Amino acid sequence: MWQRKPSVGPMRPRPARCRSMTDAVATGKHASPALPSPLPVLSGQQWAGACDCHIHINDPRYPYAAGADLHPPAATVADYRQLQARLGTRRVVVVQPSSYGTDNRCTLDAVAELGLDVARAVVVVDASTSADDVAAMHQRGARGVRFNLLRPSPVAAGHMHAVARLIAPWGWHLQLHASADQIAALAPAIRDLPVPVVFDHLARLPGHGGSTHPAFDVVAQLLQQQRAWLKLSGAELDGAAEAPGYASAARVAQRFIALSPDRLVWGSNWPHPAIHKTGDAAPDDAALLRWLSACVPDSAVQRQILLDNACNLYGFSV
Repeated sequence: MWQRKPSVGPMRPRPARCRSMTDAVATGKHASPALPSPLPVLSGQQWAGACDCHIHINDPRYPYAAGADLHPPAATVADYRQLQARLGTRRVVVVQPSSYGTDNRCTLDAVAELGLDVARAVVVVDASTSADDVAAMHQRGARGVRFNLLRPSPVAAGHMHAVARLIAPWGWHLQLHASADQIAALAPAIRDLPVPVVFDHLARLPGHGGSTHPAFDVVAQLLQQQRAWLKLSGAELDGAAEAPGYASAARVAQRFIALSPDRLVWGSNWPHPAIHKTGDAAPDDAALLRWLSACVPDSAVQRQILLDNACNLYGFSV
């Protein structure tokens, strides 16, 4: 089950043409060009350090892993900068997509291109990863390891503790993308981890009755114990038909906002790679940011989620 050693070094680029899916539905091999950027959603000095805590970079210079079940079109750093201009965000967290397996070159090179002052990475590792590898990735901006239990992966839930012990000396976290049912089933193992857990995409709780699902209490307890974080992201994953308001996801988000606003971050989930499996239209990322303001109208709490919490979790300067 364990795959080859994760790649951490930069690669020598070869010329490639890249188009993105910033605000368009992908068609064919590459996605449609980004739309012109209107005024940013966030404007003013108070939002100068706002952070998008969940994006992926897909660059055709880096081959996808053998056996990857998602082959999304190009979505490069240059493409993402266009979205940043529209959102008004400055900081960003690049999350290793499942399509690259443990080859972290694209993600880490993207952080280098964006700049270590404003970008961080969440990587994927396996049993061959050494303490020296973690140290090297830390220097390149990595601050967490992702376990994606919803896609084919080189790592499984049973490896969480071994990986957590490896990354604990560096103050990293374990980012978990799992269904609500999986979270509930794994609750004892999650509670026993020696590192903080970051739950992806609202812990994939169902919009209808999400707060009564056993996973809600698992996540809520860990948040209140200051042992976990939750990403207010992925509203479109289980509620595409409810765009742009995503009312069901909003109900779940508001419960967590009321409980632990100091343990929440926001992410766009750009470029939404799952749409190439589901056939859904690409969501409007600006609408997803406005969705957050609808969930939490208090501007002080908005700032806490978009700036302060992101700085605390990823080690950005305030």
